[in-house]
Amino acid sequence: MPDEIFTALLPGSGLRLVAALTTEVSREARRLHRAEPGSAALLSEALTAVSLLGALQKERSRVSLQLECDGPVRGVFVDAEGGSLRGYVKKPGLAVLGAEGAFHWRPLLGNSGYLSVLRDLGEAEYYRSSVALEAFELGRDLERYFAVSDQVESVVRIRTVPSGAEVLGVAGGLLVQKLPAGDAAALADAGRGLTAEAVDRALLEANGSGPALLRALFPGAELDVLAKRPLDFRCGCSRERVHRALLALGRTELEDLLATEGQAEATCEFCTTHYVIPGDELRTLIAGASPG
Repeated sequence: MPDEIFTALLPGSGLRLVAALTTEVSREARRLHRAEPGSAALLSEALTAVSLLGALQKERSRVSLQLECDGPVRGVFVDAEGGSLRGYVKKPGLAVLGAEGAFHWRPLLGNSGYLSVLRDLGEAEYYRSSVALEAFELGRDLERYFAVSDQVESVVRIRTVPSGAEVLGVAGGLLVQKLPAGDAAALADAGRGLTAEAVDRALLEANGSGPALLRALFPGAELDVLAKRPLDFRCGCSRERVHRALLALGRTELEDLLATEGQAEATCEFCTTHYVIPGDELRTLIAGASPG
C-alpha cells in the first residue's frame, strides 16, 4: 500500500491529528543511500518528521528539517513539498543503535546538537528557527520545537519498527496539537496514552492506512477528516539544474574545469543521481557564461 499522510480533528476535544505512514519512502531512501541500519532508521524518522511538518504548510510550500550533532552521524537534512519527500544522512554507513530508551539514538547523535526548521513563506521569503537537542529523540525534541518556536502545545511520536532482519519493517508517526480553544487535559491524556509500545502496535495493525492508524490509537473517537494525500520519495534535481549551478561558477572557473578535467561531474546529495557534463556540453555552457 502506498505511503500517505492523513489529517483529522477530534471535535469534542479540539485536537488536531496528523498521521504519517512512511515505510516505502524510508525503504527507498535507504536503498538510494545504501544506508546501514542505524543511519537508515534515523533517516526514516527524519523523513517522517518532515512529512508531519509539511502537513501543516500550504499545499505547495516547502519545509525543511535539519539535524546537526557532534555524534558519528554528524547530521541529517530532509525536506517536504506537498507529498514529495527527500533527504540524506551525512554518514550513511552507521549500523549501531542503543537499546530502547533514553539513549537509543546516542550512538549516532552524540551529546549535543541542534534541530532546525526552515519554512518557505513564499515570494523568496524564508523563516528559520532552531532548538538545542535535549531528548535526543526526534519526536520529543520536535515537541519542544513547537512549544518554543510556535507556542503550540503538541505531542509527537515517530517510530520505526523492525521486522525480522528488516530494520524498516514499518515506519510512521503521529502529531497531536491543541487548537486555540482545545482541551489541554485531553492533549495530556493523549501524550500519556501514546506510548512507544502503543504506537508500534497501531502502526503494525494499520497495515499502511492513515485512518486505520488513527482508529487504532483513538478507538471509538469521532474523527472529522480534513485531508489525505500520498507520500513518495521524489527529488527535483535535473540536468538543467546542474547546468545552472555550473553557470553560477562563471566563465573563468568553467574554462579551468574544462582544461584540467575535460568534463564536469556532480552527484545529488538527496537522491544520489550522478551527472556527467561532457566537454562539448561544457563548451556550450562556457559560451553563455558570465565572465566572473
